[in-house]
Formats: sequence, structure tokens, C-alpha cells
Amino acid sequence: MDFRFAAIFNRGITVELLNDGCYFSGKTVSVFVNGEEVLREERNVFTLTGLQPDNDYEILVLDGEEKISHTVHTKAESVLLNVKTFGAAGDGVTDDTRTLQAAVYACPKGGTVYLPAGTYLCTPLFLRSDMTLYLEEGAVILGDPDRTHYPMLPGMIRGTDEVSEYNLSSWEGNPLTSFASLITAIDVKNLDVLGPGTIDGNAQNGDWWINAKKKHIAWRPNLVFLNHCEHVNMAALTIRNSPCWTVHPYYSDHLRFLDLTIQNPYDSPNTDGFDPESCTDVKLVGTRISVGDDCIAVKSGKIYMSMEHFKRTTGIEIRNCSLERGHGSVTVGSEIAGGVTDMHVHHCLFTQTDRGIRMKTRRGRGSRSVLDDIVFDHIIMDRVHMALTVNMFYYCDPDGHSDYVQNQDPLPVTEETPRIGTLRVKDVKCTGAEACFACVYGLPEMPVERIDLENIDVSFLPQEQRTAREPIMMDHFMKMDGKSFYLRNVKEVRLRGITVRGSADSAPELINVGAQDVEQLDYQS
Repeated sequence: MDFRFAAIFNRGITVELLNDGCYFSGKTVSVFVNGEEVLREERNVFTLTGLQPDNDYEILVLDGEEKISHTVHTKAESVLLNVKTFGAAGDGVTDDTRTLQAAVYACPKGGTVYLPAGTYLCTPLFLRSDMTLYLEEGAVILGDPDRTHYPMLPGMIRGTDEVSEYNLSSWEGNPLTSFASLITAIDVKNLDVLGPGTIDGNAQNGDWWINAKKKHIAWRPNLVFLNHCEHVNMAALTIRNSPCWTVHPYYSDHLRFLDLTIQNPYDSPNTDGFDPESCTDVKLVGTRISVGDDCIAVKSGKIYMSMEHFKRTTGIEIRNCSLERGHGSVTVGSEIAGGVTDMHVHHCLFTQTDRGIRMKTRRGRGSRSVLDDIVFDHIIMDRVHMALTVNMFYYCDPDGHSDYVQNQDPLPVTEETPRIGTLRVKDVKCTGAEACFACVYGLPEMPVERIDLENIDVSFLPQEQRTAREPIMMDHFMKMDGKSFYLRNVKEVRLRGITVRGSADSAPELINVGAQDVEQLDYQS
């Protein structure tokens, strides 16, 4: 056994145990800081806070008789600004926006804005570069439920030169005017946001979830919005009750999100947990997500942003996470016109989500919408209705049901035709499957290039416990019940070392599939 430091802050460190477990290590370890036991932990990723800046610490992990220790030096800090000294009440009633914002703007380079225990009622806070926002245990930033108190961010502003554009906000892949988020960072670099406190959007006490798809003054905000930021780290926070998407990194690079808990009610609309959009080098580690929509949705905008502000999402790693309920555990799309490449998801738990691995696109996303080099491995799925779905006929947007989007005959390949390259899924254990294990439907004029599935063990619920469901959201598609593999319009399929238990069929259904490499496919009753 060994461990590493996943992130180092001025007043905390995030530790990651190195093993083959998915989110949990399978045992309880004791953790010591400078010889004093501070916690016992079953998760692979945890954060030690309450440390002092610019200090050496010996971290020892005791696993039975085995002891592993490493020394770490915390980051330096120029000053600690307690928001109470700026006049913050922290009583959950007084509007503390001005006092917290004053502390942020007074914070010098390398400084920390510190929130002691208390509830700080706020409208959006705008963070700055080269600072730390530190929420002590029991500290809650609570969103004002009244949308009329929120400033708006224009989606796109024409530059003074009448040529350039300045993008401040986004709504579902388009540059549309939205309310500012409770935590907003625009063009910020070198920012740390550290718990163990809570960021609470308080959406259940406002009207954010009522007529959610209708614009009211402006579009709904995210809870955390990082716009054109670099080198941002967030750790050890609880982030909950978002008006819309919860954590939304946007056109940002070199981001680390560690040991977070992201929670929204199961019936809250469009409350995705984590949505990196047009970002590079993003790591989500040791995070638990349970929300009302997709737990994770990796995006790159709609066609206008791809044509005018092209930036592909690439270099995404998701590891040691627990993804619960929600529409999809990990989704790619559908606002995906810039494409997604080089994405790796591993050592994760998917529990009771509608879909586990979900890729969705459609005609109209454009030729830059390339989804390629996407890998999932070491995944445990439990009671996921549909483990793997790939849908190139997704019926989103006002024209989603049009003949152009839904026509299943080959259409001409144009600048509006998206492409899916290689998806690799291996070392997966799936229990309690229901509708299907894998449903893949490519475009007839642009088939999925390669589906590679290896070392998979899937067992279905008993027939009397299953409900027939539509695995992919396209017009006139069948419901499935106990289907193992349905793959259509795929150039190359590789199925190796797969065991299927309790399915309603006894062989894969492959339609318009080119090269087929099928070995060690074992169906058991």
C-alpha cells in the first residue's frame, strides 16, 4: 500500500491511497499527522485541513501492521483575512455579500479569505486570482433565493473593434445571458477553494426549479462557474442545491476538483453535478455526486461556439469517484460541437443511475464534434438500468425531432455531421442491469468507428424485477428488457472476455457492423 498527495494547499492537503479499489479501499486505515491520529478512513481520497501554512508535516497511514509515511510542506500564505473582521454576520439572515466581497477584493496575492463557522447569506461572489477561499467546518455560503437580487452576465458582447467578441456567460452550450453564479470566477488564475465548509445554492427556497426550461429575466445560474480560468483547485467542500448545473468549468485549463460532495434532490431539473465545457487538463478525484440530472456531463458547446470560439475538451481524468442516481453517471454530450478527446474514467462506482456510460450527439453538432480516445476501466456498476449507451440521434434542441436529425437513412456527409471515434471499456463489473448492457446506434452515413469491450462481467435483474425502458433518446426507438448488446452502424466491434448472466437473449445483435472480433463471450442463465 502507498499513497500520494493529490493536492497541497496552504491549510490542507488531499491524500489519495493507491490501490485497485473503486472509491473505497476495502478496509479502514488510520491517518496520523505528526504522530497524532486525526481520522480513520475507508475512502481512497480524503482531505486533511486545519494545517498551518508554510510548514512541514509527516503524514502516516496505518493499514494493519503496515505503516507508510510521507512528508509534505504546505503552501505559503501572505495573510489570513477573517470575514468577521469585515463585518460579516454569519447569521443566515443578514445579507453578507458586501462584507465577503470586500474581503475578497482586499486580499493580497497569496492571501486567504477565511470563513469561520456560520451561515453567510449571499448573492453572487466574484473571486480573484492568487488567493485562497477557505470555508471552515460549519461555514456555509447560502444563496439568496430571490433571483431579482442577482446580477446578470451577458452571454456575448461585441468588442469595440466591432470584430472580436467577449463571452461572459453560457446556457446549455450557447452564449446567452444568465444570472451570475453564487461562486463566480472570470479570467482568474491560481485560485484555491478549500473546505470542509459548504456552498449551498438554496434553490429549493426560490423559484429556480419552477418552469425550469423557461427564461425568466435571464437563464438560471450555475452554483460554481469558472469562466476562462487557469490553475484552479477545489477540495473538501459540500456543494448542494444548485439552481442549474452545479460546478461548471468553462473555457478553462489546469483544474483540480478533489474530495467534493455534490448533492441536489433527485427531482431537481437540469442540476448536473459536474460539467467541464471546452476545457483542457481537468481532474475530478475522490468526489461523490448525487443529483437530479447527469452526475458528470463533459461538453464543448453548440455549433456557434465551435465555429466562432472553437476549443476542444481534452485531457479529462475522472478517478476514485462515486456517482449515484442521476440520469447518467458519466455523459459525453450532447452540447459537444467542439468535440471531446483523451478522456479517462477509472476506479469509479456507478450506483442506481439511469445510464452508466452515456454518449449523445446528433446531426448539426458539426464536423469538429469528434468524440475519440475515450476510455473507461475499473468500473463497478450497481443497479444501473442501462450500462452503456451511444446515441447519434439524440433528440435535444427545438429541431431535435426534425427529419434531418431523426432520419435513419444515410444522409450526405456535410460540415454538420459529427463523428465518434474509439470508445474502450474494460474491467467492468455490472450487477442489477435492467434494460440492456450496451446499446450503440451510430449514424448510417458516419458509423461509430470502434467499440472495444473487454473483461466485463454483467448480471441482469430477474425478469420479474425488470421494466422495459428506452435506452436511448431518439424517435421511434424500441424499449428494451434484458438486452445484452445492440450495436448498429459501427465500423469495428471487439468483444473479448465477457460474461453475461440472466439476459433475455443469448447473443449480441449486430446490425450494419463491419469488422467483428468476438471471443470468449459467455452467456449464462
